[in-house]
Amino acid sequence: MSGRLLVVGAGQAGVEVASSARGLGWDGPITLIGQEPHAPYARPPLSKAFLKGEASLESLALRSVAFYAEQRIDLVLDEQVAHLNLTGEEAVSASGRRWPFDRLVLATGAQPRPLPIDGADLDGVLMLRDVRDAGILAQRLATVTDLVVIGGGFVGLEVAATATAAGVRTSVVEAAPALMNRVVSAATAGFVEAAHLAAGARVFTGVRPHRLHGEGGAVSAVVLEDGRELPAQLVLVGVGARPRDELARAAGLRCDDGIIVDEHSFASDGRTLAVGDCANLPDPSPAPEPAPRLRLESVDNAVEQAKVAAATLVGAPRPYRGVPWFWSDQGALKLQIAGLARADDDIVIRPDARPGRMTVLRYRSAHLVAAECVNNPADFLVLRKALGAGVSLPREKAEDTSLSLKRYLQVAPA
Repeated sequence: MSGRLLVVGAGQAGVEVASSARGLGWDGPITLIGQEPHAPYARPPLSKAFLKGEASLESLALRSVAFYAEQRIDLVLDEQVAHLNLTGEEAVSASGRRWPFDRLVLATGAQPRPLPIDGADLDGVLMLRDVRDAGILAQRLATVTDLVVIGGGFVGLEVAATATAAGVRTSVVEAAPALMNRVVSAATAGFVEAAHLAAGARVFTGVRPHRLHGEGGAVSAVVLEDGRELPAQLVLVGVGARPRDELARAAGLRCDDGIIVDEHSFASDGRTLAVGDCANLPDPSPAPEPAPRLRLESVDNAVEQAKVAAATLVGAPRPYRGVPWFWSDQGALKLQIAGLARADDDIVIRPDARPGRMTVLRYRSAHLVAAECVNNPADFLVLRKALGAGVSLPREKAEDTSLSLKRYLQVAPA
């Protein structure tokens, strides 16, 4: 395929679609535009290794500088696309630069949701999205005694674990009744909460922050709705992310919690493609009764959906199918999840004889649909493979903790 391919957004999804398209035979010019001044880098380590000083920006690079030159990918940095003319096939940046295109891919990602309470604009109230945010957070963590993390999701808990290990008094505030409430079972949430408490953090669930108190323009405390006051010289807001679909909306593409795409990554105009955190897509999982549509914020989805989009671009379309998976490193805990569960799914808990480990299986209509593994990578690998292959694991077998999942699933029929 030839023609000018323009990819807006130089995160994981954008880099993957550009490199995959080239690898699949796209022979025309490819331009990849990134808003940050840095070459594309991996974001997950920002809340962990980078925050601890164990990783540098250079070590997080998704590809070497030489790779883009070798693959004839024109990497444009520090430019923000401000306008799209889909009819005229042209993108215009805030600085006035113009890029004509024959095919367009939007990989604009997502951004943290702001905290809509009084005091959210005080100095010391931070969000974590990019390497600049992570650098500021690392500097501040080295100077404070009290951190409050608002939001008990992956990023918030990863930062909380890092801060606690560094000796910062850390409190986590989550409005839902449990940590990671929309992502894991109550059993896994309780297991993870107990680990954070044992490490020295405080956890407050089922309560919302009411306002942030400040002194001299800087945050000094978080006041909860029940009246409790938590001291804080630093507050990290991690209450979810919203898709960056404003470009697509202004260009007339259909959006609803992200850019609406089909199983081939086509947007509503049937020509533009969208991938990664900004895309609202049909559920790709093989589970019974899948969700009609969803957004997936994960490295796995960014890579796999981008590969599907690249295949679409070169005229070899294939539907996006697969078992989504996620991970979160929180101090000594490694949480790995395969599949997409729902709150009403049945659960089977498989405790491990070794301390600090657990596996939870999620069932829907008697079918295994997801697995949550804490410090149990062997279980995760075999369960993820089984879910992808449609291998059966009857509930009665799962409840038998003397049964080796690996041995059983290797011979179980699909």
